[in-house]
Amino acid sequence: MNLPQELETLRDWLRFAVSRFTHAGLFFGHGSANAHDEAVYLLLHALHLPLDRLEPFLDAKLTASERAELAALMTRRIEERVPAAYLTREAWLGSFRFYVDERVLIPRSFIAELLPEGFAAYIRDPDSIRSALDLCTGSGCLAVLLAHAFPAADIDAADISPDALAVAQRNVSDYGLAGRINLIRSDLFANLAGKSYDIIICNPPYVTTVAMEELPREYRHEPAVALAGGDDGMDAVRTLLHDAPRFLQPNALLVVEVGHNRLAAEAAFPRMPFVWLSTASSDESVFLLTREDIVAGR
Repeated sequence: MNLPQELETLRDWLRFAVSRFTHAGLFFGHGSANAHDEAVYLLLHALHLPLDRLEPFLDAKLTASERAELAALMTRRIEERVPAAYLTREAWLGSFRFYVDERVLIPRSFIAELLPEGFAAYIRDPDSIRSALDLCTGSGCLAVLLAHAFPAADIDAADISPDALAVAQRNVSDYGLAGRINLIRSDLFANLAGKSYDIIICNPPYVTTVAMEELPREYRHEPAVALAGGDDGMDAVRTLLHDAPRFLQPNALLVVEVGHNRLAAEAAFPRMPFVWLSTASSDESVFLLTREDIVAGR
């Protein structure tokens, strides 16, 4: 990337980055909502500045080595369409920071918005949850949030990918939770025989076959196995609803994210009494069922 010599201050670089990101037509769906927010995040991170304090540094001049680093970062973001989280090796869910790389999806789950307050209507005492499962754990981010939401729970975090579990292990260790979170390689429930839980959460692959073919380039850096959900996006959900009662305690909860596939879920399971949970950004992306609901809805 050819860079003008006039780019001296952080303010100069921010304006330039927003212009270039906008002109390049980048897709923002991995933490930032627009070119400005993504440029601010990348610049502050690369310069080792506080992510919540832009103003004091806007007129600071950059060194030659800093300019070179920013140029390389912008080149990868624009020309290779690498998502920002893979460039910085971090992703945030609220105040929780997680290590990520191309072995895992970049964390962005609606379920994260529901932990812990979102389940208050169904779980009056968080300490009553003694066993929990995060299925399709990926980076382990939701398992870590589960551990904080339910401090008395022992947690299993399962994923089909050994590469993903290696990333999850790093995040579990970073939060000092190796004694409470047990990582298991499993294709959904396949390796969980004999287990039983008070709550199961799952953010499974749910992107339809047609949508997979139309994904922006940024999403193609993520592992396809964690995205592709079959023709209607419901392949994993069918297995979940078929097998879940065997792994749930009486009155236990199953919480599943399906993205924009509410209509597909209701079409696939017309008798299932889905309860759709509202988050700050969606009213129909996460459903909740009790064990008894699942059995009755078959």
